[in-house]
Amino acid sequence: MKLLLGLIGAGIQRSLSPALHEEEGRRQGLQVEYRLIDLEVLRAGTEALPGLLGDAVRQGYRGLNITFPCKQAVMPLLSGLSEEARAIGAVNTVVIQRDMLTGHNTDALGWSWGLRRALPQADLSRVVLLGAGGAGAAVGYAALGAGVRELWIFDTDPSRAAALASSLASRFPDKNAIHAKDLRTAVQAAVGLIHCTPTGMAGHQGMPLPADWLRREMWVSDIVYVPLETELLKVARRAGCKIMDGGHMNVGQAIGGFKLFTGRDADPARMEEHFRKIVA
Repeated sequence: MKLLLGLIGAGIQRSLSPALHEEEGRRQGLQVEYRLIDLEVLRAGTEALPGLLGDAVRQGYRGLNITFPCKQAVMPLLSGLSEEARAIGAVNTVVIQRDMLTGHNTDALGWSWGLRRALPQADLSRVVLLGAGGAGAAVGYAALGAGVRELWIFDTDPSRAAALASSLASRFPDKNAIHAKDLRTAVQAAVGLIHCTPTGMAGHQGMPLPADWLRREMWVSDIVYVPLETELLKVARRAGCKIMDGGHMNVGQAIGGFKLFTGRDADPARMEEHFRKIVA
């Protein structure tokens, strides 16, 4: 059985998704070919999405992963959305059946899976979410679903943070989703920090906030996984914080995606071991 899969996004040449899906497919007797459809290589933006989706249907793709900057732009181009993708307001997985394209979101599942593995005893009383884009929306949804009681959301675009806080508040009426207008004040009062911006990834080096804002009592989660130990996580580790690297979310969302693409359960331990081996 041969499956053609792909990833659409910008600056994705170092993605490990091809290796994860192809190796897990091989271990299950499937012939998986996973292609990168890089907008930077194509010198295109999200306006290219209709054509790329049409090409995928014509070429016989079974599914596509979707990443920055396409997770929200792809939504109106699809035939349907899963309940979770609609609730989150972002898509990272598209399943193709004939000419029907259905959007799903496995980022939330992936982050929750990673939290259970990396920080099972984490204090979830008051957490800051830095970044309110497509990934931030999914992780915010996951965080409240995982038990975070108070989530302070900050973004350099205040209207985006406010919109996400309002959306999450309506989805989780028993929790507090709050637009944080001042990041420093929010971090000083938080027990956890979740970083969901591109800062720190290959090509976007740096810190998303000053190092001296981190405290030993905090835990820090970064969704960036290339590199696996970002500058934020290095600083957090030196400060004595418990940390969760972006590999956990990446493996977790791939486990969900593999199930959607193939109808089969991936072996979580095997997929994570393969991921860590590649990174090492």
